[in-house]
Parts: sequence; structure tokens; C-alpha cells
Amino acid sequence: MTDFFPGGLSFVPALVFFGVAALLVIVIWSIRRHRSPKLRIEGGSSIAELIPSLAGLTLSTTVVGNSVEVLENGAFFEVLLRRIGAAQKSVHFETFLWKEGVLGQRVADALSERARAGKIVRVLLDATGSRRMGEAACRQLVEAGCKLAFFHEKKFRNIGVLNDRDHRKLVVIDGREAFVGGHCIVDSWLGDAQDHEHYGDLSVRLHGPIVHSVQAAFSENWGGQTGELFVGDAVFPHLAAAGNVTIHAAYAKPEGSAPAVKILHHTAICLARKRIWIQNPYFIPKPEAIDAFGEAVKRGVDVRVLMPSTSGSDNPMVQHAGHRNFEKLLRCGVRLFEYPHTLLHQKVMTVDGVWSAIGSSNFDDRSFDTNDEITLGILDAAVAQRLDAVFEKYTPKCKEIKLEAWKKRGLWHKLKDNAFYLLHAIL
Repeated sequence: MTDFFPGGLSFVPALVFFGVAALLVIVIWSIRRHRSPKLRIEGGSSIAELIPSLAGLTLSTTVVGNSVEVLENGAFFEVLLRRIGAAQKSVHFETFLWKEGVLGQRVADALSERARAGKIVRVLLDATGSRRMGEAACRQLVEAGCKLAFFHEKKFRNIGVLNDRDHRKLVVIDGREAFVGGHCIVDSWLGDAQDHEHYGDLSVRLHGPIVHSVQAAFSENWGGQTGELFVGDAVFPHLAAAGNVTIHAAYAKPEGSAPAVKILHHTAICLARKRIWIQNPYFIPKPEAIDAFGEAVKRGVDVRVLMPSTSGSDNPMVQHAGHRNFEKLLRCGVRLFEYPHTLLHQKVMTVDGVWSAIGSSNFDDRSFDTNDEITLGILDAAVAQRLDAVFEKYTPKCKEIKLEAWKKRGLWHKLKDNAFYLLHAIL
């Protein structure tokens, strides 16, 4: 038989080889894929009255007696770095994206200084998202005495989980203070969203018993990667009430069920009675979510979404993927606002002016079904008002998408929307 492949590999054996390889890929995918049932819920009381139900559905519990400080844009890092420098016992740091640069060096310096001072410093980084943090920063952290681990490194033993990423962004200091949100360790997150080179984002600073929940989220992945379990007052001290805010943390991703962050967002949409305002950089809702938005509008709910446009996004392909569903959303009565000037990276949803979700979760399949995420559900009108004020700050510079004009967009635009949506669905 004439050789068809270089090196003497004939057609039939090659066909068998690729068939076996394809079968192996399918088997691995089938074993590792996360089951994602289509969610549905019957409407009930107001979201404020159903916080215990919302927490329970997300495998969490309501925690009272907390304080919340909203931190915006580059100002977040001024607070974070100062508080890391004041740590007396321990610092736990977990993030997805870390790139070499000014900010990366500042963070590495702060963590290294605490480790050299004899404090316990654990740093957990996603292997994919932080692959460009630079060898110098890695070496600096290790030589200073930090415990450094990478989530799902590209090694053969991780072949079944390489697509699963740690997308959480959290910091816990002395087990008494926590930060959760969307900020990444990249120079683009410095500044005040003043131009295309500087992004917008939101995170929260927490005190009170909820810090134990954030510490538990860190412990989940740290233990999974290193096998190390940590106990004692340096990491889980007794926490007295620090305010009057009720919070629950959604982060669990059980086998055979929908992840907690997906249940949290879907249930909140179904419980809304007045308004749903969403700020998210990658807004690609699944059909059941679009239907839930439509039902909310029918109930008289004001549904609005703020996101970057293709010109503002760091990944225009993702925005085009989101565009594919715009017409259906607009027909449902959802109002869509695109910000053209820079990436707005905050992951926020407020409901009825009293409840807020904030954390690391994008509004797409990857965050809801695949990534490890953390989102806080916060029952507090003042926090919701503060987050809605950010929405209102950006909307005057947005373009609101209108149905009739959107239907007339060009053929090339439509082709890109559908092509990138298909690609996004496959990946």
C-alpha cells in the first residue's frame, strides 16, 4: 500500500490511530464534563425574604453580622497592598490572571515582605491564566518563603482537567479580613478606567463571620492542589460581628449538579420583582436564562445589562458571540448598553435594589459550568445602591442597543456573531 503519511504510516493504521485518539478524547470529555441541568424555579416571595433558600440552594448558609466596603478600579490595589503589608499571621492569595509588570512586581514585593517577616503566605495561581507572570516573580515568591502552587498545571496527570480553571480572585488576611471581586494582577487594572489602556472593575472588602466562608473557598483549591490543610487562629479565628450585612458565598461545584454560581444567578433572576441590573464583561446567557429574563420583564421587572462593546473589550470575539442573542433579548424587553471606551470587567448583578451578587463569575457557560468561581450574595440596600451608582456612572457614555437598528446590522457583523458564538459553544 502506498504510504499516505510521512514516515511510512499507512492510511489504514493511521485511520485506526486517529479513531482511537478521538474515542479517548470523547471518553475523557464524558468523564470530566460537568453536568449542567436546565434550571427552572417557581416564583415565590421577594428575594429579601428568601435569602435562606437562595443560600441553601447554593450549598451555602446565610451569615449575619458583616461589613462590606466596595472598592473600585485601581484604588482597590492601594487598599489591598496596604492591608497585606499589615498582616500579622497569614496571607492567602488566589487569582486567575497575573502578568509580568508594575502591578505584578508590587504584589510580589508585598507578599514576599510578609513571608520574610515570618508570616504564613500561601499563593494559589491558575496555571493557564498566570503563565505570563514571569520567572523572576515566581522565584522571588519562593525564595522569600511563600508557599506557591499552580492550579492544573499542564502535565499528563491533569489531562482530564486542563480545561477547568481557577477563575477566583480572593485574598484572606489573618483569617479576619477578605477581598473578593474581579480585579486581576495586570497593569491594565491600574488607573481609573480613563482610557482603553486602563480597565474598570469592582471588588469588595469584607469583615465579619463571612470571612470564614471565603477562607473555606481558598482551602478547597489549596487542599486540592497541595494536600495541605490548615487550622488554628492564624487562619480560622473566632470572628465577632463587624456590621449588620447578611451575606452568603456561592462557590461549590458538585458533581452531577449545576455549580452554585449558576444556581445563584438563575434563581435571583426568577425571584426579581422590580429590577435586575447586570454589569458583566462577557454576557452570553444560555436559552433558559434568556427565557427567565423574558419572564421577569413580563412581571414588570426593569432588566438592564451593561457590558463593553467590541471596541472596548479585550476580546472582541467574545462580544460578537454575545451579539448572537441580542435580538432575542431585545424582543424579550431586556435593555442592553455597550460601553465603547475600555473594558468594564466588573461582575455584578443587583436585584430589586436590596440584593447584590458580586465576585469572579462571568455571565457565560465557562464561568457557570466549568471554571471554579466565587460569588457573594449580599442582602443590603446600601451596597446595592453603591453598585447601581457605578452602572449609572457609565451609561451616559454607552450606546443603548435598539431592536430595529440592531436587526439592520450588516451581514458581515451577523456572520461574525454566529461564527464566534459557535466557536464559544464548542470551547
